[in-house]
Formats: sequence, C-alpha cells, structure tokens
Amino acid sequence: MRAPLALLLSAIPLLATAVAPAAAEPRSRILGTVTAESRYGAPGTVTAPVRINALGRREVRLPGGTWIECRRSCGNTLRQETIDFWYIRANVDSTGDDGPGYFTYRF
Repeated sequence: MRAPLALLLSAIPLLATAVAPAAAEPRSRILGTVTAESRYGAPGTVTAPVRINALGRREVRLPGGTWIECRRSCGNTLRQETIDFWYIRANVDSTGDDGPGYFTYRF
C-alpha cells in the first residue's frame, strides 16, 4: 500500500512542471480598437483590435487574423496594410509622404 502512495507523491512534481510553463506564459492584453480610413479616397473603414505582445510592443490585427507590430501609429499601420495597400505600392512617392505615421495636413 505504501509503494503506490510513494509513487503517486513522487509524480506530483513532474505534473506540476508540465503544467507550469503554460500558466507562466504572459497573456496578450487587448488595449482597445483602432479605426483606419483611406488617405487616398478609397471607400470604407477598417476597425481592428490592438494588443501588447510579450515584448511589450503594440500590435494590430489585420482582417485575416494576422497580428503585426505597429509602426509609429497603429491606425496608420492598419491603413497602410489594408485600405491603402495597393495604392501605396502602385504609386511610390519619392518624397516619403506616406511614411510610417508622418503628420499630414489637409486643407
């Protein structure tokens, strides 16, 4: 009777170490959402959640479910990677006007 009890007690630390790494992983935190609209007149808007990753950096989720790290602004990153994606690649601006979150003035 003592042998099975000793075996059971000796297996508990092994089970605890097998479960501990999953519980120790930091969970991502959703900060809120961001909405992006086209800078070039494309119709519609895109709204996506923003989270903090394991390294403490902000990430935005693309409509397909992929999380990408925010550049200067999560809203601008979302806009550049969704609504204005093809426009930016077809109309490369040598002045860098469509950079990662640069200020723009609309008059």
